[in-house]
Amino acid sequence: MFERIGEFVDAVPEFDRFAGVDELVAAMREIAREHPELAEMRRIGTSRDGEPLWSLTIHGGEEQVLVVGGVHPNEPIGGVSALHLARSLVEDDGLRLEWGCTWHIVTCIDPDGTRLNEPWFEPPLTMAKYGRSFYRPATDEQVEWSFPFAHKKTEFDRVMPETEALRELIDETRPIMLCSLHNGEYGGVFYYLSSTSPRLNEQLTTLPSRFGLPLHTGEGEAPFIERLAPAVFRAFTAEQEYDYLESLGLDPTERAGGESSYAYAERYGTAYLATEVPYWANADADDHMPLDVSYSDLLSERAELTSETSRVLTTAFDAVRSELHVRSPHLRAMECFLPFLRTSAEADRVRAGAEDNRRPAVVAERFMVTAMTHSTRVRFAGMLLSALSAEIARGNDAEELRVEHARLAEVFDRWAAEADADVPPTPIPIRKLVGVQCGAILAAVADLVAP
Repeated sequence: MFERIGEFVDAVPEFDRFAGVDELVAAMREIAREHPELAEMRRIGTSRDGEPLWSLTIHGGEEQVLVVGGVHPNEPIGGVSALHLARSLVEDDGLRLEWGCTWHIVTCIDPDGTRLNEPWFEPPLTMAKYGRSFYRPATDEQVEWSFPFAHKKTEFDRVMPETEALRELIDETRPIMLCSLHNGEYGGVFYYLSSTSPRLNEQLTTLPSRFGLPLHTGEGEAPFIERLAPAVFRAFTAEQEYDYLESLGLDPTERAGGESSYAYAERYGTAYLATEVPYWANADADDHMPLDVSYSDLLSERAELTSETSRVLTTAFDAVRSELHVRSPHLRAMECFLPFLRTSAEADRVRAGAEDNRRPAVVAERFMVTAMTHSTRVRFAGMLLSALSAEIARGNDAEELRVEHARLAEVFDRWAAEADADVPPTPIPIRKLVGVQCGAILAAVADLVAP
């Protein structure tokens, strides 16, 4: 099985753009229509805006595998990967029979949010274009992080229809593996797993090299996340995040949102894989050359940069808060993420004082400080601009609103230009990202079912 994975990923075709919601649904229908003896498409729910939610089942054996794309609507690579995997399974009898599983494939679990991002799906992909149409939901509106959650002083039960649909699909199928498809902006490839093995680690860490892509071998997305192998991290829970914030002396009850799909599926003994692939690769993500600055210095630098970003965006938001009457998705997101920026900066300040962070930093860690700063600025400034634009579009001609929109637009343009100059964004061909994601899925499932 593992030898076949290499052949499979090498044969992934070229893709010229990310697929939007309508294209994904039409392609799923086509697969079900052309292969009725193998595949069936069924509606599993309805989104908050009335969009049908679909799952494509491909029959191949007793064990059930669940693959979910569009988990975060600003991460469209997963939809392309899920669709390519589905096509491959129905067209390649050997592939389907060798894995011997029944596959449940959801190409887009958040169609409402995905549609808001579709303007930047068409190439070319630049930071300015990306940020100006960027949308990431508030944490309590993210399918991945809105499962029921209760821990210490917090409780979350505002389960969205999309999350409920995914929850019911997990309950129904009780899969041996849940594959959640994600991507970021800069850097290298990395993975989250519930558990792993030396065989799987080797497969996952060598996959990107087939496409000339680096691994992300620096610190994980949060310092409490356990590193299992280079670029392989243990999946984490909302409970762990809560306890980590509490350990830093921060208020964990400010964390919006619920538990993850990973934590929910654990009740069935379901293994979990999340693949994280970047739009723009950079070799610095896997460079461990020591620098002449300490990691504490980098954490302090990131804290100051995040604080400055927070100050600029909060000042703009506060200047027009009384004029914002449209409860747009972008506005709700900014109400969530502005406090998150302040908490992130404070967490870095606390960590900078820890003795074990006074060690020399490496290039990969410097890169992550730079990349995260640019990503944060462009993402959140773009969303705040969209929130202001929605208010202007409804006919609000308040002078404060127009002035702040123009001022923020200038800031956004400057930040996007700085990002392009600092970390030149040469997009990775989509086929390479699809190859990594699909290869990782097949490897993770093979590790469970292969002798």
